[in-house]
Amino acid sequence: MTTGSVECGHVHGGAGHSHAPANFGRAFLIGTLLNVGFVIVEAGYGIAVNSVALLADAGHNLSDVFGLLIAWGAATLSKRKPSAHYSYGLRRTSILAALFNAVFLLVAIGAIAFEAVQRLIHPQPVEGSVIMAVAAVGIVINGFTALLFAGGLKSDINIRGAFLHMAADAAVSAGVVVAGFLVTRTGWLWLDPATSLVIVIVILIGTWGLLRSSVAMSLDRVPDGIAPAEVESALMALPGVIRVHDLHIWPMSTTDVALTCHLVMPAGCPGDSFLHDASAMLHDRFEIDHSTIQVERDEHEACALAPATVI
Repeated sequence: MTTGSVECGHVHGGAGHSHAPANFGRAFLIGTLLNVGFVIVEAGYGIAVNSVALLADAGHNLSDVFGLLIAWGAATLSKRKPSAHYSYGLRRTSILAALFNAVFLLVAIGAIAFEAVQRLIHPQPVEGSVIMAVAAVGIVINGFTALLFAGGLKSDINIRGAFLHMAADAAVSAGVVVAGFLVTRTGWLWLDPATSLVIVIVILIGTWGLLRSSVAMSLDRVPDGIAPAEVESALMALPGVIRVHDLHIWPMSTTDVALTCHLVMPAGCPGDSFLHDASAMLHDRFEIDHSTIQVERDEHEACALAPATVI
């Protein structure tokens, strides 16, 4: 196998931006403290008034607290510099955090669903007015927490995820308020556990997507939004390139993408500026942060890594 390393080697490129919520540490802290306090209050009232809907929402908010802590910790770890043994640093901790959160949520909603079904079979009296009051506090806290992350909606997808999660929680709490109102008006006790099952379904829908994405990332699947064929076409369009092979695209974290490839260029590499421009193109068009490009001159000598089935 021949490469362009004799002439111009390969380049490690990318504009090198970071999605880590470096400016949102205070938002994470305030949001976590508020939600911990609310979980304690909501769970206490849920037990006191025998409301499985409040307990379900408290369990959901507790999982959110763990999610915020794990995401915060992963974001912090992902900013650590590379070392001899961790050459990419600890960026993949964000993927592990997402996978853990998904599994944890599935376990939590399983317990909530089991309890709700038991209450549907054996209804128990609840105090609708208390449910409404406590859940209303949840709307305020979750809504305020969501606003803490509003400043990063466009610049950071991690922050946008936190915002959407908190906003969804506010909507779930609103559903609990409605359930409390209907129980008070109608006396239908089954509405309380039925609401908790609706909450379970809402969480399950979001969790399934998170689980699927985190597993895919763990297996180095090409990130959503990037079409390998389009990337290959863009590389083929570069001047002097007649063939592209050994193309690999994978997530280094939940926000950072890496690429490696071989470019066959019979005339040789025009210079480092060509490689840097190619890397910049990959970043600007496909948001690929870290690219490694290797050039090969001899179009007739087979590269051992050229077949798509070879890694």
